[in-house]
Amino acid sequence: MMVSSTWRVYVLALVSFLVGTSEYVISGIMDKISGTMGISITAAGQLVTIFSFVYAVCTPILMALTAKVDRKKLLLGSLGLFVLANLLSFALPQFELFLLARVIMALGAGMVVVTALDIAAKIAPAGKQAGSIATVIMGFTASLIIGVPIGRTAAAALGWQSIFGFIALAGLAAMLVLSRTIPRVQGDAPVPLGRQLQLLRNRKVALGLSITFFWLGGYSIAYTYISPYLLQAAGMEERLLSGALLAFGVASLFGSKWGGYSTDKWGVSSTLLGGMVLHAAALVMLSVTTALSPGPFPVMAILVLWSFAAWSSGPTQQFNLVRIEPNYSGIMLGLNQSMMQLAMAAGAGIGGIAVELVSLSLITWLAVIGVVIAILASLVLNSMFNEKAVQSSSHIRKPSSQS
Repeated sequence: MMVSSTWRVYVLALVSFLVGTSEYVISGIMDKISGTMGISITAAGQLVTIFSFVYAVCTPILMALTAKVDRKKLLLGSLGLFVLANLLSFALPQFELFLLARVIMALGAGMVVVTALDIAAKIAPAGKQAGSIATVIMGFTASLIIGVPIGRTAAAALGWQSIFGFIALAGLAAMLVLSRTIPRVQGDAPVPLGRQLQLLRNRKVALGLSITFFWLGGYSIAYTYISPYLLQAAGMEERLLSGALLAFGVASLFGSKWGGYSTDKWGVSSTLLGGMVLHAAALVMLSVTTALSPGPFPVMAILVLWSFAAWSSGPTQQFNLVRIEPNYSGIMLGLNQSMMQLAMAAGAGIGGIAVELVSLSLITWLAVIGVVIAILASLVLNSMFNEKAVQSSSHIRKPSSQS
């Protein structure tokens, strides 16, 4: 069956959409999982923590071990593992077994996303590689826009377990299509993990990755518990929640697009700092507005602002890391993916502790702290770039200063 590379890339984007939905949907149905399984909101939040932690730690190791494997075989195998985990999530009734299914799901999900990005770049026509990668990433982003609110609606109508059943069925269909349309793609020479980790000794690299950790960690503290927060702390009605989550997701898409445009037009520093300052301000406004209880629509407006600001930093931060070590862009982006998942895990864990020991209202204030630390780290990194630029300029001027 002859299929254009464009349609193949769109199928890969659909796969990344399924992976993103399986990860993010927990935040949209956490209260329902808690009620059905008879566990606390904090315990339900650890479903996000364990998924993100396993994804972050195991994906680089598994990809290093399977570097030489044909990409098509690796994609189908990891997607099969992902489908199996979703079937288990649909069928297993106990929390401990569901947690085990999340671990298996994370193992498959990480390899699926990285392999899909690799294939998208290799099957794209010359000069179209970046666009193909962006399309696959857009599938992941679309899970916030479509997957989470649809998941909330399906959970209300059919039970939250149905979501994972639908994802498993869609994954099986994707495996069938991919097996007939994706060509064999050769693997790569493995990059030893030791070589990857050596980059962390570079102060700029460590500082750049810390921006990802605190920016996304702060975001995760609040977003992981967004459904119970809106229902309990903000007093939003159930019938409005799916709409709020949809608006949040759409804003994330516009924010990501704006971040890329602004970075090209005004540079990394201005875009990254501006986005994070707006991110922190939106969280403060959400905290204050929730305390005043003005009704659902002002809260929804601030949610949109928060999502737009938070996701505007995504493409900017990836470019920021590439400019730190341009000769190791692939490794830097891989380290950033792991750091993003570690940030999600840490944020979910910290948010859970806050909910358990204090209240839901605390999570937005803790999120502000995380984003502020990221802002400070960004300022330090910018000063290091500026210092290097000044030193380079002075070296250039030195010969001409002789009389």
